[in-house]
Amino acid sequence: MDVDRLSGGSEDTGKSAKLDIENRRSRTVIKIEGMTCAGCASRIEKKLSELPGVSRSAVNFASGKAQVEYDPAELELKEIVKAVEDLGYRATLEKEVFYVGGMSCASCVAKVEKALREVEGVMDVSVNLATSTATVTYDPSTVDFPRLAEAVEKAGFSFKRMRSGELAREDEETVKERRKIKVKLMFSLVMAVAIMVLSMGGMAIPGIKGLEEKKLFLILFLMATPVQFWPGLTFYRGAWRALRHGSADMNTLIAVGTSAAYAYSVLATFAPGFISGAGMKLSVYYDASATIIALILLGRYLEAGARARASEALKKLLSLQPPVARVIREGRENVVAVEEVRQGDIFVVRPGEKVPVDGVIVEGRAYVDESMLTGESIPVEKAEGDEVVGASLNTDGFFKARATRVGGDTVLAQIVKLVEDAQGSKAPIQRLADRVASIFVPSVLTVAAITFFIWLFLGPDPAFNRALLNTVSVLVIACPCALGLATPTAIIAGTGRGAEMGILIKGGEVLERAGRLTTVVFDKTGTLTEGKPRVNGVIAAEGYRQEDVLAMAAALERMSEHPIAKAVVEEAVGRGIELPEGKDFVALPGMGVEGNVNGREVLVGSDAVMEEHGVYLDNWRELGREISSRGNTMVYVAIDGVLAGLISMADTVRPEAARAVKRLKEMGLETVLLSGDRLPVARAVAEQVGIERVLAEVLPGEKVGVVSSLQEEGRVVAMVGDGINDAPALAQADVGIAVGTGTDVALEASDITLVGESLMNVPTAIHLARRTLRTIKQNLFWAFFYNVVGIPVAAGVLYPIWGVTLNPIFAAAAMAASSISVVSNSLRLRRFRAHQ
Repeated sequence: MDVDRLSGGSEDTGKSAKLDIENRRSRTVIKIEGMTCAGCASRIEKKLSELPGVSRSAVNFASGKAQVEYDPAELELKEIVKAVEDLGYRATLEKEVFYVGGMSCASCVAKVEKALREVEGVMDVSVNLATSTATVTYDPSTVDFPRLAEAVEKAGFSFKRMRSGELAREDEETVKERRKIKVKLMFSLVMAVAIMVLSMGGMAIPGIKGLEEKKLFLILFLMATPVQFWPGLTFYRGAWRALRHGSADMNTLIAVGTSAAYAYSVLATFAPGFISGAGMKLSVYYDASATIIALILLGRYLEAGARARASEALKKLLSLQPPVARVIREGRENVVAVEEVRQGDIFVVRPGEKVPVDGVIVEGRAYVDESMLTGESIPVEKAEGDEVVGASLNTDGFFKARATRVGGDTVLAQIVKLVEDAQGSKAPIQRLADRVASIFVPSVLTVAAITFFIWLFLGPDPAFNRALLNTVSVLVIACPCALGLATPTAIIAGTGRGAEMGILIKGGEVLERAGRLTTVVFDKTGTLTEGKPRVNGVIAAEGYRQEDVLAMAAALERMSEHPIAKAVVEEAVGRGIELPEGKDFVALPGMGVEGNVNGREVLVGSDAVMEEHGVYLDNWRELGREISSRGNTMVYVAIDGVLAGLISMADTVRPEAARAVKRLKEMGLETVLLSGDRLPVARAVAEQVGIERVLAEVLPGEKVGVVSSLQEEGRVVAMVGDGINDAPALAQADVGIAVGTGTDVALEASDITLVGESLMNVPTAIHLARRTLRTIKQNLFWAFFYNVVGIPVAAGVLYPIWGVTLNPIFAAAAMAASSISVVSNSLRLRRFRAHQ
């Protein structure tokens, strides 16, 4: 009986433990960029399975995602992400941009970030004051929108989801808010000027001259009170919201400062005996409180306008897409909203009309202006089978096309999304400002209190009046707005200007790294060269004809996507050679291909692969070296283990490549050529473009190691490639730069994507990054300098030396000017020009 009871108890305990383990498990989905084949997926899956606490991992190459089941008690989510990145791939969780309402300064930014970071499942947060957005990277299996919204709303701010493109569109709420600010601003400015005139020179105005002080104070009270509690209500609401959540922000400083001046003035107006009885001079400061409110609102209004101008590039991108499309349905042409176009629809584009969505021409011919995408102003001829991009312009001709990418999948939509993400991002250099902002307002309130008591007990008569005015000056001049705007406004302007120039930058972190580059590594084929080699010679061994060598090689190469393979096939087809059928095709990465053609074993590739397969080269090796020394790429062809001949080809160097390299050198950057080709071929190209350091015969899988070794030498490395074959190396580099052409925009494969074929965009992108980083540093310097100098001056440190104090009105003007100057400095990036 006892044994049965013990046995049953043990089983229950085991079930309980098993259930506990099941409950502890977490599941997450991670996006992985840089995978080029199923082998990459297997490699990542194996690595993840080896991590402690992982019970199951599945990596899908097609979807580019990894599903991981793990025990959070043994393993953190960031360790899973790091494991993927250690293999040379880029791992990201769900990333979404949200709108945050009610932020007014850098302190607000710090509070929102803190609230979001405390939500379990949130990996990273970047809150942007300039765009009123929060970019949140999170695990969707752990956290959802309601939990994020609850955390932010508890901190005292509103939180809502945003659709793609909404960042640049001013919704009705924003427009209404700006109109309200404008009305309040006009009212407060008029009243503040009138109050100031009455306070300072009113005795000279007819009808006012000779008015006794008591009546004058009453008139000023009646004029100042509406300003204090209508336009000034904005600051009271903000201060109350912060107070409810146990914090303080810029609204707190303004509310406390103006209330102190106003309250003292009310006391002097209605209880003058209380003040004069205490031995204090009878004065009112209605002009100070009203003018401060007017100036702060003026600063906010101008600042909002400048921030809107900073994101004009994104608005321009959004305006490119036409609102309607001509779609053929049921045999008739119908005009529909572009949002209603479905994949597979046939649409019509007439001369002078914009292409509505991405597609492939099925009928007709036209010249299409793709300058909005590539920056090239010369229209490109398009015919049947060619791709067309949404928002490009049909300058001449008529065509019908089948929609291939619609809605958020179009190239334009992807670019807009990328620019939105970039403009909502934050640079690491902002961290110092964020740390300062988190303690800024409480520190200022402390300084203000110390200022008040020092002037009250140690200051000259009238001590209380001076103590009050200097305290108000400290509260008003100390504003963290400039700190909060220093980085995001520069990033918005810099990334926006880049987008206009066909340079797509992923965010502030990328800008900062790009601004510190020391070395630029170029891939050869398709980057420094056109990537379209052409056959310039075929040499056949004894017993074979040139046509035989080409036919056998092309039969296998037509199953490959490599540029060399395409060149061989094009030459064979161009000579009218009928290609036999190839079977058992096997690609040998970086070396060649092999397979069966008409029952014979065919091998095509380098001398290394020939040696590996036992093919005897004899004197052909010297001939091959001679051909390669002239800058030609060459492949050997072997049939049934015997050399049948060789095929030589040349790839044209891009005409602007030498200029781009020269410009990079002028900028103090070292350039390196990285190629899987033979050393003589790589050297020949390097000599043409002016690159001294050449790393040749590097297999695709080895490029990551080469980039890593350069980084170990202490270099900050940029890798320039096509964004597809070089994806792992681009991911390993400090900055991956993908050169896109037309619709081949590899937005996910790189940190910077150059839309268009010109390599001059490489130095331009780096120059833009340096300018943006310099602007950020200037903004942060002046924001810190302003507060470091302004607060002590407002507190009265100059009074013992020169007898100088700072009027609260001038303090308000200085505070508004600081934010406007930071934004204006950032806006200079919109005039950035490339140095060709």
